[in-house]
Amino acid sequence: MSTPAQDSTPYRFGPTTAVTELLEGYGQLEDGEETGVEVTVAGRLMLRRDQGKLAFGVLADQTGRIQLFATQASTPDFDGFTSLHIGDWLGVTGEVIKTRRGELSVRVGSWVRLAEARLPFPDKWHGISDPDTRFRQRYVDLWVTDEARRVFTLRSRAVSLMRRWLEDRDFIEVETPVFHPIPGGAAASPFTTHHNALDLDLYLRIAPELYLKRLTVGGFERVFEIARVFRNEGLSTRHNPEFTMLELYQAYADYGDIMVLVEELVAHLAQELLGTTSVVYDGRELDLSAPWRRATMFDLLEEHSGLRVDMDTPRSELVGYCEERGISVEDHHGVGKLILELYEKTAEAELWGPVFVTDYPKEVSPLARDHRTSPGLVERFEGIVAGREICNAFSELVDPDEQRARFGAQEADRAAGDDEAMVVDEDYLRALEYGLPPTGGLGIGVDRLVMLLGGVSAIRDVILFPTLRPEQGSSEQVLPEQGSS
Repeated sequence: MSTPAQDSTPYRFGPTTAVTELLEGYGQLEDGEETGVEVTVAGRLMLRRDQGKLAFGVLADQTGRIQLFATQASTPDFDGFTSLHIGDWLGVTGEVIKTRRGELSVRVGSWVRLAEARLPFPDKWHGISDPDTRFRQRYVDLWVTDEARRVFTLRSRAVSLMRRWLEDRDFIEVETPVFHPIPGGAAASPFTTHHNALDLDLYLRIAPELYLKRLTVGGFERVFEIARVFRNEGLSTRHNPEFTMLELYQAYADYGDIMVLVEELVAHLAQELLGTTSVVYDGRELDLSAPWRRATMFDLLEEHSGLRVDMDTPRSELVGYCEERGISVEDHHGVGKLILELYEKTAEAELWGPVFVTDYPKEVSPLARDHRTSPGLVERFEGIVAGREICNAFSELVDPDEQRARFGAQEADRAAGDDEAMVVDEDYLRALEYGLPPTGGLGIGVDRLVMLLGGVSAIRDVILFPTLRPEQGSSEQVLPEQGSS
């Protein structure tokens, strides 16, 4: 019987110090100074430069990079050290010094290779130029692209800060089902799957909304979920079929209260992550401090397109405005839907903001409560920053009879060809029969918010593993972008 090859790499390794601790603790050493302090560090070898009896390397761990200084006279297996591959994982023990040229370093007293990089590893100077390779091989991109590491570290911190900020305000975090028997909570096309044991088609959630409001009925007065959601739609710089939402519900509140919550939360995140609420995005300044501008959809439509319309504008007139601007119109589109299309196609991208766009038509807002003073409208807002929606919020519809009627109108739209229209959810209606108190609800697109705070323009740059077509040879595999909203 053959014997398996012996694996020479250790099963574990114990670094004593992170690179950032060395940079912070010894950065002020004088040139040529030796500390007599021995440390053990671990990470990847990102660069190496050999000079006869001397060799220099750059070791990177999760926190930063530091120079390795090896000598033929003092480094065990010096020849082996100079034969290491760029990308190899190393464990190094040695003295903290600053070279005569002023470079903080660890003098290599002993070393061990912890993993071999068998594939060529890009160096930090050239990085990865092909975006498909960056997205597909994020495990390499994170090492050679400092910007990628910065953005994903910022994303992690942002999510943590959101959670703590809400918990400090007595919100309870929950988890709700990903498999839904009925797709609901948003106007979107779902992914369908099948449960074999139940012989039942299920849908990946397009939103956690209806389950979270069930919990408010159940007495959770402030509840939130940081949820992965799935929508069977095209890809663009703003869309990925799976993405992350922060969704929350607050009893005894309306959409005005939620506006205050959003502007305070975003300002807090900017201050904590960036040290300021004044940020630069796409070369333009943005002031994220509260308060944000409030403006109705109708006022903004007039401001940016010159169209003054309202819910009494004849449908035929709205159809004409749409046709003049190349906006497609379906037979089942009512006045409210046409006004929304005009606003989204002519005004939204021009809103630098931040601005809360308020007072949406009831037709396009089946889960929002009637506006208390404007017939035909609902108490809904979207937060627009840098021309893109980052959040959507309502004074929630609490009347079960009205909700049933709204669901019925959605079913009629579905029958007329709208694949994204909602269906009747009888259990949700039953929950409303037990009583939903006045409630404000909110959904924030975490990915888009991170794009804003991180200063990046494409959603794939803030999702660790974006949706890609399976690899087939060496052809371009990034899925084509579709849509622009």
